[in-house]
Amino acid sequence: MYPYLRMFKELWKFRNAPALPILGSHVSHHRCWPQDIDPWKELNNGRTLTLYDLGRIPLGQRTGLHKARKANRWGMTVAGNSTRYRRRVRLFERVEMISRCIGWDARFIYMEQSMWKGGDCTSHVMIRSAITSRAGIVPPAEVLKALGQDAASPPLPDWVQAWISADAMRPWPPVIPGV
Repeated sequence: MYPYLRMFKELWKFRNAPALPILGSHVSHHRCWPQDIDPWKELNNGRTLTLYDLGRIPLGQRTGLHKARKANRWGMTVAGNSTRYRRRVRLFERVEMISRCIGWDARFIYMEQSMWKGGDCTSHVMIRSAITSRAGIVPPAEVLKALGQDAASPPLPDWVQAWISADAMRPWPPVIPGV
C-alpha cells in the first residue's frame, strides 16, 4: 500500500519551508519501517522507489510546481528511471535523502535523488518525469514559464545524456521471444 500517511507528514512538515528555485535541493530524513523491508530485513528495492516519492513530492511543493499543476489542471508522471543500489538500509535505520531537479529537455524534466546513511550513499536514482495535460505532455518550457522561472535548462550531465540516448534505442514495445 502507498504510504499516504508518510506523504502527508512530509507535506505538513515542509509546508512552511522556504521556497526553492527549480534547481534547488530538498533534504529530508526517513526511517526504514517494517512495511518497507524484504525477507532479508532490509529496505526493499521497490519500496526504495516509493520512498523517493516522499522526497520529490515536497520538492514539488517547495518549487511551486504543485500550485502551477493545480492552476493549470496538469498531472505528473514518472516516464523512466535508472537506479543504483550500493549500500543496505536495514530495519529502523535512518537515511538522509537529497532530491533535486538537474535540468530538462523539450519533453521531460530530469531529477536526481540519493539516500545517505552517514557518509555513505545507499542508492541513487535518476528520474525522467513528465507534466501532463489532456492534450499530452506539457513542454517543460511552458511549465517553467508558469513557475516564473527561466525556461533555459542547464546542460544535462553527460551520464544523463548517455542514458537518454541509450533509452531511445530500447525497443518499444518490448520484443518477447517465443510469444
